Amino acid sequence: MNKIAIAVHGGAGPDSEHIKSNIEGYKKGLEEAISKGYKILEKGGSAVEAVEAAVKSLEDNPLFNAGKGSALNSKAEVEMCSSIMSGKDLNSGAVATVKNVKNPVSLAKAVMEETKHIFLGGRGAMSFAEEINIPMEPDSYFITEYQYETYEKARKEAHGKQQPKARAEVNEKMHGTVGAVALDRNGNLAAATSTGGTEYCKEGRVADSAMTGIGSYANNQTCAVSSTGEGEVIIQRVTAFQVSAIMEYMNLSLQDASSYFMEEKCKDAKGDIGFIAVDTEGNVSIEFNSERMHRGYKTSDKEMWVGIYPPEAEAE
Repeated sequence: MNKIAIAVHGGAGPDSEHIKSNIEGYKKGLEEAISKGYKILEKGGSAVEAVEAAVKSLEDNPLFNAGKGSALNSKAEVEMCSSIMSGKDLNSGAVATVKNVKNPVSLAKAVMEETKHIFLGGRGAMSFAEEINIPMEPDSYFITEYQYETYEKARKEAHGKQQPKARAEVNEKMHGTVGAVALDRNGNLAAATSTGGTEYCKEGRVADSAMTGIGSYANNQTCAVSSTGEGEVIIQRVTAFQVSAIMEYMNLSLQDASSYFMEEKCKDAKGDIGFIAVDTEGNVSIEFNSERMHRGYKTSDKEMWVGIYPPEAEAE
């Protein structure tokens, strides 16, 4: 019987007291997402269905910065971005700066499967969501107490006497994404990524998570990748596609390609970068240069594992 595999992430970036005080909740959330995706794969479902289910689980969890629990922009509004890609045919779908959509990843999947387009943004994406009856929620659903407190702190610092310094400190502290990659029994790969954006960012900012080849990429000839970290840095490096390209053009294994990208292409990066990847043999690779990255996986021959901090810290 062919192998199956799924890996998920819940964001890479700086550590915080909020994360430390919610470690068990984060790990439980990762486990639930992995389980939902893996069950679909076990039953013969597609990799696309599996990554959608896993990401939806994380979008519904208020601890993660996607869907419910999204960050607030400078106008105290939630604008979400998501993308999904099928490695079988290189088809993909993406949405940017959408509001009130309960699960942006499902809207991205609908763009991929029900339109001739790849990318819809803003009002047009929301009109399409209403047209196909995608579940919607009021603004209050998405705003958690923690994210509102973070917004208020950022707003006060940004309008203080040391505005440039305050803005820099705020932007360095908070960024997050959720994502999943999977291999199904038919040997097909898929990737999906979703985010609630960056704290106190400008209205209309489009995140890397909405960009095929940057936030998400899947190709049955190589691998499936979902990126996370500081969006602008990830966009500069075309992260998800680069891992696949290095694997293909340099004829490297998934792990060697992942290591090469992180250690060579990202060695001078001035920001947090992380990604999860899986190939058609069910091998999983996880790389990050940040203080922590919420992540986990389960495959046909490896039991479920989740972690938040670097391997050496998780082993302690």
